[in-house]
Amino acid sequence: MFKPKDQNPPLAALLIFAASAFIAATTLLAKALGTETLGPPLHPMQISHGRFLFAFVVIVSAVGILRPQLRRPHWGLHIGRTSFGWLGITLMFASVAFIPIADATAISFLNPVFAMVLAIPLLKEGVGPWRWLAAAVSLTGALILLRPTPESFQPAALLALAAAAVIGMELIFIKKLSGKEIPIQILLVNNAMGLAIASSAVVFVWQMPNPAQWAALIGIGVLMACAQACFVNGMARADASFVAPISYATLIFAAIYDFAVFRVVPDPVSIIGSSIIIAGALILVWREARQRQALSR
Repeated sequence: MFKPKDQNPPLAALLIFAASAFIAATTLLAKALGTETLGPPLHPMQISHGRFLFAFVVIVSAVGILRPQLRRPHWGLHIGRTSFGWLGITLMFASVAFIPIADATAISFLNPVFAMVLAIPLLKEGVGPWRWLAAAVSLTGALILLRPTPESFQPAALLALAAAAVIGMELIFIKKLSGKEIPIQILLVNNAMGLAIASSAVVFVWQMPNPAQWAALIGIGVLMACAQACFVNGMARADASFVAPISYATLIFAAIYDFAVFRVVPDPVSIIGSSIIIAGALILVWREARQRQALSR
């Protein structure tokens, strides 16, 4: 029987903050691998394969050390979650090779909005006016980041937008899995199946990485495994309404990393669009917290 973690908001905040730094670092490495920074650019599917391969090694090692009690997985839910997760991360890695990491990260914050919309037909959830307002605000921010004029339009930003939509679908499966299996089992099955899918796809685009690229691929996998562990444990130690806003620190880390390595400075359009997306997400978080408080009375 899975025993919930004791509530510890300060520790939860620290864990989510660390997860944000790790996630932003994976996009930085993906950009380095997808450009000529470390050598001939690698295909996004090869970068995604490295992410699943080395994250799987880390998680299997953790399972071997911790020896948790595993149960029979819900295979249908895992297949859906992993398929959309693999496609989403591949699209995300493809986008950061062409647009600023901060822009791609900001657009990825639309995934809860897409999940909200998809939950209407798939989970039969009702969506009130506040949720629609949050969706409209966030989508306005995304439209600004797309720069929809002939002179400034970023076609690659559509890859990040598609990634957000696909990951939104993944969240539907995660929601169905939550409460059915312990977190480490979900991570183990997800990464095992993701590795199988990525291995099947990468044979068509594989090229031998150089030593620096191997190091970056290993780094992506290790950082993603650390991010998942921090995020899952942080969510278990505090209310979602408390930890969710902290995850937006990913955008700050992404901007810092992009400037430090690629000397990319966010322009006013990026800052305005990102701020509007986060404002929409915060409206959604605030509304969810109010609803939970009302139900608990």
